[in-house]
Amino acid sequence: MAEEKQEWYVLRAISGKEAKVKEVLDAAVKNTDLGRYVSQVLIPTEKVMTTRNGKKVVKERTLYSGYVFVKANLTGEVQYELRNTTNVIDFLRGRAKGSQPESLRESEVMRMLGAADELRETVDDEAEDYMVGEAVKVTFGPFTGFSGVVKEVVTPKQKIKVEVKIFGRPTVLELENSQVERE
Repeated sequence: MAEEKQEWYVLRAISGKEAKVKEVLDAAVKNTDLGRYVSQVLIPTEKVMTTRNGKKVVKERTLYSGYVFVKANLTGEVQYELRNTTNVIDFLRGRAKGSQPESLRESEVMRMLGAADELRETVDDEAEDYMVGEAVKVTFGPFTGFSGVVKEVVTPKQKIKVEVKIFGRPTVLELENSQVERE
């Protein structure tokens, strides 16, 4: 009974409050009759790799800022309940005055869900590939500013071994890919 005629709709939320909206709606779905009409609340996110203090940090970022996706059957008071949730502005709807909320096409939903999955998979592939013999410059750590040559690439650990000259002597350093840049 709850699955019949459920479609995906987009709620416009205050930017930055998407997680709070999802939290409130999930609680309402679990604890009230709203669960009979709403089956899923989704905020597509992507994992983004950034560098902080020389360390790689993976953060989750909202893919569509200001939007919360809801799979629901908008009958009776359901539309009113969703629209009047804290931090929700309104449904995404047509331009005509008084138009009803527009559901997403199945192809749009699949593209949205597929895009979120693809972005999660590509996080590991973002690391730069250095080649043996390539000239690099150290950009972070105690050897910042030293130039050297790549001697070995350790792909699984995303590290490289770089030979630099310290006091005229060749010294091999093991560094993360994020700690060097090409010259």
